[in-house]
Amino acid sequence: MSQSKNPLIGLAGTALAAALLAWTLAGCGSSTTSRSGGGAASPGAGGSQAAAPAGTAAPGDIPDSTIYVPYRSTAGHLQIKVPEGWSRTMTATGATFTSSLNSINVAWISMTATPTVSSVRATTVPALKASTRAFQLQSVRPVSLTGGPAVELVYLVNSAANPVTGRRYRLVVERFELYHHGRGAVLSLSSAVGADNVDPWRIVSQSFRWR
Repeated sequence: MSQSKNPLIGLAGTALAAALLAWTLAGCGSSTTSRSGGGAASPGAGGSQAAAPAGTAAPGDIPDSTIYVPYRSTAGHLQIKVPEGWSRTMTATGATFTSSLNSINVAWISMTATPTVSSVRATTVPALKASTRAFQLQSVRPVSLTGGPAVELVYLVNSAANPVTGRRYRLVVERFELYHHGRGAVLSLSSAVGADNVDPWRIVSQSFRWR
């Protein structure tokens, strides 16, 4: 696939914000909210911004006792498991589940070819760098999920400022790009740096299925 034709660039604007910023919901258009069923950093979109300190007091660990429930999207032709009780916000092209600084975002789009490490580096990485706060790339690699092959992109960004304290947190995002018969999906898992969410994020990512 030509590196200049990664279809994920079609996520520009509000849809890009929904897919790339799993913790940010503002500006994504009309939505409905409910409960789920059962190093040096680069400047972000808002201008030059230093990386927020990774504070040890940042909330983030998802409890081992968490119960996971299925979320199914007819429009996206997919399903994942999400923690029960997290708040849910819907848009026309995705769903976001949040609890404190933890966030799960799944977005669906039309896609013409399978993402590759090269295409993600050539298109997605620059798009994220331009649209997020203090973006810092960690890794890009191919991975195998139960739901199919994917490209995993791990990066650091700053959170939005807390409306009360003004504090920003340093977040780590695990982003997966998947393709299936002309359909694409982007799964982004975000939490505070230092949070121990390896097992919960494995449960969520490995639960992805095309429908």
